[in-house]
Amino acid sequence: MHRVRQRRDFLALGLCSIGGVYAGAWLMPRKAGASAPTPNAPAMSAVERSLPRAALVPGGVAVLPLPMVGPQAPMPEVRFQGNPVLTVQHAGGWVALVGIPLSQPLGQTQAELRSTTGAPLALPFQVTGKDYVTQYLTVAPKHVDLSERDLSRVRAEQVRIREAFSVFSPELPNTFLFVSPVPGVRTSSFGSRRFFNNQPRNPHSGMDIAAPVGTPVRAPAPGLVVNTGDYFFNGKSVFLDHGRGLISMFCHLDTIDVAEGDQLQTGQLLGRVGATGRVTGPHLHWSVALNTALVDPALFLQEP
Repeated sequence: MHRVRQRRDFLALGLCSIGGVYAGAWLMPRKAGASAPTPNAPAMSAVERSLPRAALVPGGVAVLPLPMVGPQAPMPEVRFQGNPVLTVQHAGGWVALVGIPLSQPLGQTQAELRSTTGAPLALPFQVTGKDYVTQYLTVAPKHVDLSERDLSRVRAEQVRIREAFSVFSPELPNTFLFVSPVPGVRTSSFGSRRFFNNQPRNPHSGMDIAAPVGTPVRAPAPGLVVNTGDYFFNGKSVFLDHGRGLISMFCHLDTIDVAEGDQLQTGQLLGRVGATGRVTGPHLHWSVALNTALVDPALFLQEP
């Protein structure tokens, strides 16, 4: 009985079904010559014009104005569930962009504005429900009922995946309006409840875009490659750090055309669509993490 539960726990951590919050700290060094603004540097004008769309639901983003913080103040420190939160200047003040985990209970919760002179200031917000679809998928049994050898591999891979999503670099994102990393039909809704071979797994934590094998996958916004690998569930994958806890992940690639430490610009090739890992056919799985919470990538896309 214990072994069955253990297998289910690790299967739930398959990146295409992650919905939790990760702790930790890890940062890939930037290549020589790459710029690194200080945390107190003001936000770029492009950032101020392009906040993600707010959605106070599990898997959404809370955009919280920061009271009592003037526009000339150093970059404020905000935390949510122990994780650092991205803060940026906007509309003559500061706002915090809080990623809400898919596992977040409904109701009131709060982030905290840290202070060097007193107790943290609560930043309350209300999380409401959202109806996500249910999907039933059939995959190879080896990707549902794992052998002990595969379980061992998954455990080791989860360490690297958690580290990649926990990156919190000092650079602000260049923009919060992303372009789609690949053209194609979006075949799977973010947040959908998934059953693999009739066995329940955590909600789907990204956007699936159907495209033929070999279709170029391009960076949706500037970022630093902080992790690449060939993972049991996710197949060949690339993790891109856009700055201060905003991370993109691209899974099931046929080829990886970048290396850790590469600095990419919007539209630059990072790999090609494939069918590696746990899949039912060729497609790109694209996840976006904010303060380690996997959120709906559609909130960052330019189209409504």
